[in-house]
Amino acid sequence: MLALASPASLKGVLSPGEAAALLASGMRRVHGVEAQEVPVADGGEGTAAVIHASLGGTWQTATVSDALGRPVEAQWLLLEDRTAVVESAQAIGLPRLRDDERDPLRTSSRGLGELLLAALAVRPAALLVCVGGTATVDGGAGLRAVVGDALAGLPLRVACDVRNPLLGERGAARVFGPQKGADAAAIDELEARLEALEELTPYRDLPGAGAGGGLGAALAALGGDLLEGAELVLDTIGFDERARGAELVVTGEGTVDATTLEGKAPGAVARRCERLGVRCELFGGIVRDGVAAHALSGRPQSAEDDLVRLGEELCDELARRQAG
Repeated sequence: MLALASPASLKGVLSPGEAAALLASGMRRVHGVEAQEVPVADGGEGTAAVIHASLGGTWQTATVSDALGRPVEAQWLLLEDRTAVVESAQAIGLPRLRDDERDPLRTSSRGLGELLLAALAVRPAALLVCVGGTATVDGGAGLRAVVGDALAGLPLRVACDVRNPLLGERGAARVFGPQKGADAAAIDELEARLEALEELTPYRDLPGAGAGGGLGAALAALGGDLLEGAELVLDTIGFDERARGAELVVTGEGTVDATTLEGKAPGAVARRCERLGVRCELFGGIVRDGVAAHALSGRPQSAEDDLVRLGEELCDELARRQAG
């Protein structure tokens, strides 16, 4: 029996690859189960590592600015076809800041621009920029100040972890500002700043324009094609081909709620499994909004044991059904 361990990250606790390894180890405790680790992502933190796990490639390192302008070491991935995979969170990710440092009125996307220039230095054939998980809401102003027209003529795909527009009630400032440290007054100021970026006006309403604090709109203005990150990643790693022969796929993330089914990686996995006729089980460290999913303990310190146990229980149940 072939089973795929295909989780996204449990943010702040386990990366997609770490979660997949734990699930698979539990699956392998059941006699006759062949477990494959196929971690997934949606354009946020860990996306480049997910792609590397399936496609390989060469990691490169550059010293760039974090969201507050401090030097940090950031990685990017060069695939065999010479596509450069650049993950925004590597440079300007929210986890790089302490809670008391989160202030999107101060943070800048400049470091992502520096990371893109480092990737351009090796003359890639194409760019894939993953824009989720940033500490910024600057509409890509810092990025654009650094890169200028350096991306012109280069095929540019943008993996967006959300489909929100740039402005309004569902926009970058009002929806994502609070988690990046903005209070009500700061949100109003951020909205005003984004609205003042007239060069982004033609791209404001594109799905994904508000991803990465407006990086979606900024990269669209530079010629980028905004794509659903989860679907792009699943296509890139050949998920359908790998899942087609499986009898069970297990996916999930740290918190499962209604948004999980609206564009996040586990929701995309579940939809694809449904189309393929493959059984898919969804889990969450925490489960909300009445979503049908296996709830883990919700305790970060127990996450590793929870995943091993879940992998074993689900495969054992399926094996007993087949035997009976």
